[in-house]
Amino acid sequence: MQNKHIRQRITETLEKNYMPYAMSVIVSRAIPEIDGFKPSHRKILYTMYKMNLLKGKMTKSANVVGQTMKLNPHGDQAIYQTMVRLSRGHDALLHPYIESKGNFGKRTSKYMKYAASRYTEVKLAEISNEIFKDIDKNTVEFVDNYDSTMKEPTLLPTTFPNILVNNNMGIAVGMASNISSFNLKEVCETTIKYIDDREINLLDYLKAPDFSTGGEIIYDEVALNKIYNTGRGSITLRGRYRYVKEDNCIEIFEIPYTTTIEAIIDKIVILVKDNKIDDIKDIRDETDLGGLRVTIDLKRGKDPEILMGKLFNKTPLQDKFNCNFNMLINGAPMQLGVKKIIDEWLIFRKESIRNKLQFEIDMIEKKLHLLGGLEKVLLDLDKAIEIIRNTKNDKNVVPNIMENFQIDEIQAEFVVNIKLRNINKEYILNKVKEIKDLKKSVKKKNGILKSNKKINEVIKAELEGVSKKYGRERRSEIIFKKDIIDIKPIDTIKDYNVEIFLTNQNYFKKISLASLRSSGEHKLKDEDKIIQSFECSNKDEILLFSDKQKVYKRYLYEIDDHKTSKLGIYLPNILEMEKNETIIYMVPAKSYKGHMIFGFRNGKVQKLPLNAYETKTNRRYLRNAYSDKAEIVGISYLEEDKDLMMLRYSSPNYYRILVINSSLIPEKVTRRSSGVMVLRLKKDSEMLKMRLLEDVKIENVDKYYNTNIPRSGVKVDQIDLLKLLNDELME
Repeated sequence: MQNKHIRQRITETLEKNYMPYAMSVIVSRAIPEIDGFKPSHRKILYTMYKMNLLKGKMTKSANVVGQTMKLNPHGDQAIYQTMVRLSRGHDALLHPYIESKGNFGKRTSKYMKYAASRYTEVKLAEISNEIFKDIDKNTVEFVDNYDSTMKEPTLLPTTFPNILVNNNMGIAVGMASNISSFNLKEVCETTIKYIDDREINLLDYLKAPDFSTGGEIIYDEVALNKIYNTGRGSITLRGRYRYVKEDNCIEIFEIPYTTTIEAIIDKIVILVKDNKIDDIKDIRDETDLGGLRVTIDLKRGKDPEILMGKLFNKTPLQDKFNCNFNMLINGAPMQLGVKKIIDEWLIFRKESIRNKLQFEIDMIEKKLHLLGGLEKVLLDLDKAIEIIRNTKNDKNVVPNIMENFQIDEIQAEFVVNIKLRNINKEYILNKVKEIKDLKKSVKKKNGILKSNKKINEVIKAELEGVSKKYGRERRSEIIFKKDIIDIKPIDTIKDYNVEIFLTNQNYFKKISLASLRSSGEHKLKDEDKIIQSFECSNKDEILLFSDKQKVYKRYLYEIDDHKTSKLGIYLPNILEMEKNETIIYMVPAKSYKGHMIFGFRNGKVQKLPLNAYETKTNRRYLRNAYSDKAEIVGISYLEEDKDLMMLRYSSPNYYRILVINSSLIPEKVTRRSSGVMVLRLKKDSEMLKMRLLEDVKIENVDKYYNTNIPRSGVKVDQIDLLKLLNDELME
């Protein structure tokens, strides 16, 4: 018999066969819904909830996998793999839903595999209380499972916008979803503010995404606004590291969420083999129970900052997280911005609360109905007992009670089923007393149910509770583009000796020593003068202190060389300083050794180690560089302890001098500390100036010298006063 070939249009085949498959993948498998879960997540967590693993002890993962198959008709490996990602041990989520015991692998490693389900144990994490809160009070809809043998929830009634708190990625047919995680405290605060004012600027409260692997997020307001408004865009992430000077090595201890340890090491090895990086002697993965650590041994004389600049540019140590906020809303896929997501979650949460309130009202009204019948019986309790005693047939007891007390069958059943020991007035009166309280409760719940404002207050109270109980500080630090130095390859940076100059009007010059030897006088603006100069290297970092308690940081190779015949660069233009802000002091910081000394008008002096301004990242400026409690009147850098001169002025025209060694001043650890009292002041007196003794002209130094602090100083000799007042340093 000859086979007959049936011809069919490809479009019809796609429509009949492929489209239902595609829709099934989108709607029932790969895209999360407003509660923050895909169906596979929801089935696992609900199974664990029904197994009493919210409060009970841990159980073997294999047990959970087996029970989940009643809801999820997939293989055990697929279920277990999903459960691993939801666990604390895997470190994929900011707030894991599952507590775990045993080896669950790590999000940061592609080779560190999780143990088999028979070896590991799990239970629901405490935060899952907020995921399942009131689920047994009709808050969400339940449907039949795949074989109609049990019910399962279509959504979980989360009390916070869980969809924004944990990462969620899925690839469907023709679309994908990649939702970044945000800090729980920030999400709750943002939602509360949004309830009160729909026009808020989200960036004021929701600073940026936050990831379980930590690292740094390079702040880009334009990109974040695009993500918040449209649900699409990218975020730049980078790892965190520290330089261990004693071992001349770099330790990477946090990496971007988007990559793995192995991917980073493999790329670095390729760069070394291709001779694109020659700074590295060895690289090792030293990750252990203490946490992630990749160690890079440097060759002698190599700059760690410049090497890290190369690694950020050429390896996954700096990477992008591409946001695509696709999710299902009422079964339809949508791409939503953050405000719209919060909007949809509020709609969902309000509906859950209304369902719960209606459930509770219905239960109370049922109880009130029963107690109403009991109240009528109370009017003649003896009669009720007599009716029950004298009724010959059991089936006639309820009808007789109904007829004599004018109550319905449900009420009569309740009355006749009361235990004999409870047929006393005290018991019945106590039951009847409940009626008043229950009616108040119904009235209150109806008031909430009918008031959108009151439901909003319930949601806000829940969010505040969640934030207080489960919120924690950000894991991913936010850094700004202007704080990051774009490090050039080391072979493009020439290292040579330079002299740098700072003028009173905030002009800065960097002149090579070779050029300086053959140059003439400095060109300066009218009434300007040079207040500081240093010899240093072109690769040194310079710290520029301003009168607004800031310190600006730049590498000298970032600044062009000058001639003495030029004015130099105007610092406010390149440092993006505040209006009326002035640079008052500069310090080369090649090794960050020594101390900074700050003198204040209130007589206090602050001594800080220079390494207080050393940062792990390439920061462009630091706030709170020194105390802001009083006006600064002197600032000096000391490689080692030296003598300081302090000039006190009292009205009218009365001067005192105190000379001490800086070793008397105790070192402070924090930059915001207010210092210690050194120059004792009286009413109408102040510290006028503080200078290094070597920079001023005083004849009778021994007269003013003291070895204890605080001191009031010694009255200034006329000859010393004239020298000080005429000295340019004391102007």
